[in-house]
Amino acid sequence: MNHDLTKGSVTKSLLTFAAPMILGNLLQQCYNIADTWVVGKFVGADALAAVGSSYALMTFLNSLLIGLCMGGGAVFSYYIGKDDREKVRSCVQTAFVMIGVLAVVLTVLSQIWMNPILMLLRTPEELYGMTKDYLTVVFWGIFFIFLYNYFAFLLRALGNSVAPLYFLAMASILNIILDLFFVCSLGRGLFGAAEATVIAQAVSGLGLGVYLWKKEPYFRFSVSGFLRGEKPVGEICRYSLMTGMQQSVMNFGILMVQSLVNSFGPAVMAAFAATVKIDTFAYMPAQEFGNAYSIFISQNYGAGKSDRVRRGTKKAMTVSAVFCGVISILVFAFARFLMLIFVDTEEMEIIEIGMQYLRIEGAFYIGIGILFLLYGYFRGINRPGVSLVLTVISLGTRVVLAYVLAAVPGIGVLGIWWAIPIGWALADVTGFIIMHRAEKKQNSK
Repeated sequence: MNHDLTKGSVTKSLLTFAAPMILGNLLQQCYNIADTWVVGKFVGADALAAVGSSYALMTFLNSLLIGLCMGGGAVFSYYIGKDDREKVRSCVQTAFVMIGVLAVVLTVLSQIWMNPILMLLRTPEELYGMTKDYLTVVFWGIFFIFLYNYFAFLLRALGNSVAPLYFLAMASILNIILDLFFVCSLGRGLFGAAEATVIAQAVSGLGLGVYLWKKEPYFRFSVSGFLRGEKPVGEICRYSLMTGMQQSVMNFGILMVQSLVNSFGPAVMAAFAATVKIDTFAYMPAQEFGNAYSIFISQNYGAGKSDRVRRGTKKAMTVSAVFCGVISILVFAFARFLMLIFVDTEEMEIIEIGMQYLRIEGAFYIGIGILFLLYGYFRGINRPGVSLVLTVISLGTRVVLAYVLAAVPGIGVLGIWWAIPIGWALADVTGFIIMHRAEKKQNSK
């Protein structure tokens, strides 16, 4: 079912469209949640640390592709709002070729440069072999990640946020079943967890592609049509590269923090591995709500409905702030219970470190919730460069403060945790200032 986001109740449109996206992204997190849980419970703490260290690198590479697909989706949404279907079609075909080629290149380079990357991350010697084994398999799924996200953002631009949810649900269930079978029944350890993830990603990506081929014949790729038709390479590059850079900068900062975390040893690494999963799962609804809001803004901006853009922004800010406040309270209160999901009770050092992280960083989820909306707003009004600037401010502050504070005696790893909400706050303030100036300029015309 396709929704026209330029009509009807603003709040209802946002929530109805965002709900399947939120559920879908929560299910997507089940890929790594399942790996982390199975590995932590049935393989051991060292394997958990290896998976956690791998997660930051995987997220960095995947985020580039997701950002490119997200930028393409913003272009699709804009022209759908303008009701220019032919322009949408030419953008869809051009973006598929450009991003698809990059996905293949990333797959090859990730295998070639595996050892230098692991050395750059300061992976401990005792975890080096396990981390490399896990990543060698997982990185073969990069192209399937591109397929799923490309087709998902196209369908969402068309107003269909339900179909991607169905395929993610199917893939998530399959991933959990295969995790348990490969690791517990066949005893394949980290190899089994990685194989389960890649197979599940293939099912979601290829399956969604077949669905789009059948349900939206107008957007079927045609080699002859691509060669003859207009190729809006510059426009796709501007949106996709800016958004891809934003996502990459965001996760490159996280990758640098992971390197710092690795220097504190396996216990901190294992705690960080578990808390990052909890963290991501906790604020992922706010992130996906920001993506839905961005599509809402794109369609209405393309349709010239500035008043609806303003009303949607106010409603979105309220919804995100309330949700993030509630989640912060729950994470703070149940920090110990959440750690016990991934770590056995006898691993007290890991549990205590993880609880510290959750009760410092998790208390300020409202900061990241608002930041996701600011990203979506500037992406939706054709200013993706501002989103990149806000990301640089947020992650730059986080990385610099983390390295500075972690070196101070008596602070150590606590400095890494405190750097996160401080970075969010600075980026939020900057974003609101730029937004206010843009609206003031628009009103003066």
